[in-house]
Amino acid sequence: MPARRSASTVAIAAVLLACGQPARRADTVVVASGADLESANPLVTLHPMARQVQRYALFVTLARYDDALEPTPYFARSWTWSPDRRVLRLRLASGVRWHDGHATTSRDVRFTLDAVRDPATGSPRFAELGDVESVDAPDDSTVSIRFARPQAEFPLVLCEQPIAPAHLLEGVPRAELRRAAFGDRPTGNGPFRFADRRAGQRWTFVRNRDFTVSLGGPPAIERLVVAVVDEASTKFAGLVSHELDMAGISPSMARIAAADPALRVVDYPVLVAYGLVLNASRPPFDDPRVRRAIALAIDRDRIIQAALAGFATPASGPVSPDHPFSLRETANRDTALAAALLDSAGWVPASDGARARNGVPLTFELLTVGSADNAAEQLIQADLAALGIRVEIRQREMGAFLAEARARDKRFDALLTGVPGDLSLGYLTSMFDSRLAGGALDYAGFHTPRLDALLATARSAVGDDTRRAAWHDVQRELARAMPVAWLYHARGLQGMSRRLKGVQMDLRGELATLAQWRVEP
Repeated sequence: MPARRSASTVAIAAVLLACGQPARRADTVVVASGADLESANPLVTLHPMARQVQRYALFVTLARYDDALEPTPYFARSWTWSPDRRVLRLRLASGVRWHDGHATTSRDVRFTLDAVRDPATGSPRFAELGDVESVDAPDDSTVSIRFARPQAEFPLVLCEQPIAPAHLLEGVPRAELRRAAFGDRPTGNGPFRFADRRAGQRWTFVRNRDFTVSLGGPPAIERLVVAVVDEASTKFAGLVSHELDMAGISPSMARIAAADPALRVVDYPVLVAYGLVLNASRPPFDDPRVRRAIALAIDRDRIIQAALAGFATPASGPVSPDHPFSLRETANRDTALAAALLDSAGWVPASDGARARNGVPLTFELLTVGSADNAAEQLIQADLAALGIRVEIRQREMGAFLAEARARDKRFDALLTGVPGDLSLGYLTSMFDSRLAGGALDYAGFHTPRLDALLATARSAVGDDTRRAAWHDVQRELARAMPVAWLYHARGLQGMSRRLKGVQMDLRGELATLAQWRVEP
């Protein structure tokens, strides 16, 4: 361990020295990210940490969640509805400027919302603006959003979607926005300015001293560094050596980190569902009986206790039990029913106990992220071995894993992944719609006309009771088809330096209070 820790510390120190200083400044906060931020372009980003950096550091949103998760004014200082609740009129703050000096106006808001709802852009929030008919900007400080039908509540996507600069991006073809240079060298309008990026190593942001007081004024810390650190042991070594101020830690490290007087451990709810994504386009998972048998055979409670130290809850579906539209059904293990389903599909026990059909053994490869012992994967492997199914674990680094998971031609057998959501209803669509990048069904390549019809009904439903019923129907259809064997709903777990104050973590994310963070000796 000492040798590994030393090497890890040197690696992190090298990233920080690349910031152009001989040593880390006292007013610099270094946060670890398990993967590179993918892009700083808020119109196309999927990566959860990148979305938080955009929302809380680099850009502004029209509204924000308060700590009770209710939308409150931000760039939009107030709003009113028309009597029929089909037109939302927003009044914008003055004095918000892009970091190149241009004023942020209603033109930027109109550009952003129009780009998001253009299918050519490929925005992951496309479905959330499906009810929008038009966006008007009658003057620099007013935006009117017209909807196709009455809206029951303030659109929560306006708390999630950062505003992008029209003067820099409107000349880029929508289909090219994902590849635009802006994603690597962004110009924002938020409390932090982009300073520089070293691909695969770190992003650096500095305090925007001109950030308007009406939106909170300049942040307390001078510099934020997002360091790309993908190994759990390296993150932990960085925390212990004080090279990192905040990093996600594995549950097995929680007790050790809590014993360090310079660190504290914070756990908090997150909208991330983990599941075993099964490639339904190829054997053996082209048979729904096999998919269901896999889901029934896994001991979720054992995975949570042994691999996650209890920092999770069992999942019967992708929607967190904290979400109001969750079915909240119990995830049952039934190995007898699992065996019967495999028998009915022709996969019967051979003399050695392994299952086979026509002499072909029942085996598959499990794609996962990591470079060390992956406890959850090994527990899954053992559970399925007891049922006569052989599982080979193949580990990849994060970038290679995502490239394979998102490829149009699905060549993997199965993969273990977490699917992040957010507080808006649109995240349900992003999880369930195979046509939207980054969702579980996009990874699975799963698509049926019936699911499409149910999703269309759910997206167009009006009123909480009607929408809840429609989304329940979607979840029941997925439980029947079982393209993903859902395992658990995660809890976030962060190790944090005690010198860092003002941090609050909840369903809004790790960086929700970034503007109020401060460093004390």
